[in-house]
Amino acid sequence: MGAQRMSWDAICQSDEFRGRWVALDECRYCEETGRATEGSVVDVDDDLVELCARMRESPRKNCAILFCSEDGEQSAQRH
Repeated sequence: MGAQRMSWDAICQSDEFRGRWVALDECRYCEETGRATEGSVVDVDDDLVELCARMRESPRKNCAILFCSEDGEQSAQRH
């Protein structure tokens, strides 16, 4: 998957990402809430373990891995 820069709102509205774990590179965060507001989508998976394994093997070592819930909330797994 090539990196695609997107806002978190756009990610949550996409059927491709909703309900899945999303690896974001070059994230921007809201200073008030600490939530990711946008980033470059570099990978996505239903399985967190599989996604983390691929990210360990990739050259991208500072990605944020977030769960895109159905309601747009974020759950984080730092990689």
